Amino acid sequence: MSSGPAEETSDADLLAAHVAGDPDAFGLLFARHRDRLWAVAVRTMGNREDAADGLQDGLVAAYRRAGTFRGDAAVTTWLHRVVVNACLDRLRAAKVRRTEPLPDDLDEHGGRGSLRSATDEATDPADQAARVDQRRLVLDALRTLPDEQRAALVLVDMEGYPVAEAAAILDCAVGTVK
Repeated sequence: MSSGPAEETSDADLLAAHVAGDPDAFGLLFARHRDRLWAVAVRTMGNREDAADGLQDGLVAAYRRAGTFRGDAAVTTWLHRVVVNACLDRLRAAKVRRTEPLPDDLDEHGGRGSLRSATDEATDPADQAARVDQRRLVLDALRTLPDEQRAALVLVDMEGYPVAEAAAILDCAVGTVK
């Protein structure tokens, strides 16, 4: 790993340093991307507890399988793919419709990479109530989708990923995401 600050080290160099045995490299890589990984996990899983488990599963898998990274996509795309797949695996294993509400704290994470959940606070109480109702309707609709469709919607419409990158994360065709 280079001797400069972590911000100057590329994701690929951090991953390579991890594979080579650097004990700090993976932690630095995760710290760089944790907010977006967390946001995707929360929205994919539907609640914070399951999201924490899915994110942990994904990070353990990425940590262990870092040596298999081929460089076909950006490291961040690969990390997102591993985390999304871990979340989807958990959802498939549960085979139970989620009845827990999606988190109401999405605005807290709005400045952490999410493009769609970052909204200005409404000053009029009627506007705030309308936003809360609209959010509830959207989140209720998200819960009705199959897991893979929900993941695609979260990545493209809520997190702002380009369709091609979302397809790479989900390991499917661009047309499938569209």
